[in-house]
Formats: sequence, C-alpha cells, structure tokens
Amino acid sequence: QVQLVESGGGLVQAGDSLRLSCAASGDTLRSYRMGWFRQAPGKEREFVAAISRSAVSIYYADAVKGRFTISRDNAKNMIFLRMNSLKPEDTAIYYCAASRTTIGGSPRARNEYDYWGQGTQVTVSS
Repeated sequence: QVQLVESGGGLVQAGDSLRLSCAASGDTLRSYRMGWFRQAPGKEREFVAAISRSAVSIYYADAVKGRFTISRDNAKNMIFLRMNSLKPEDTAIYYCAASRTTIGGSPRARNEYDYWGQGTQVTVSS
C-alpha cells in the first residue's frame, strides 16, 4: 500500500506560479499511474492531470491545459504539478492519487484511483 503526501500549496496572486509535490512511501510509484485532482468549496472533486508509469501518456483537464504540467521522478518516488498563470478559479484543495490500473481504463475518472493524499490548499487571489 502506498502513502501519499502533498506539499507546495499556498496563497498566491492571479498570474503567479506554484509547484506542487507529492511524495510516496510504502511502495514504489513506478508501479502506478498517477493523477492530480482538486476540490473547490461546495464542488465535486475534479480531475486535473494524470501521467502514466513511464510518463509516455499524459492527460489534462481542458481548464488547465497549457498552464499546468504534470511530471514524475520515479527515482525519487515523487510526482509534481507545475501550475503557471494561476487564476482565482484554480483555488481548491489539490490531491495526488495513485491508480493500480496502469493500462487502459480512464485516467480522468476519480473512482479509478486507489490511494489518495490528504491534499494541499491552493488559494489564488484576484
């Protein structure tokens, strides 16, 4: 079983950048498809980005495409989410997640992920 811990959130102004990190323990991340999700107050948790085990396949939500970049460092057992040109509507708790489904399936589907971190708050002021 893998444990995930996010970090890097904070309060920034619109247009700023942040890099979120997710560190894993208990298992090697190279065995998992990884994803980032976010949940704003009063809203459902939504897909942000996902990356395959070898980083060959990458997926983004339309709302973040061109602004966010997901990456992974399997040697360090970490994944990252670089967020540029942040907008107030990006304000949310950001979660990293690990999926044992590594081929096929739906990388954007919340219910395909088996392990979740506790989340890190990102707040973007206008």
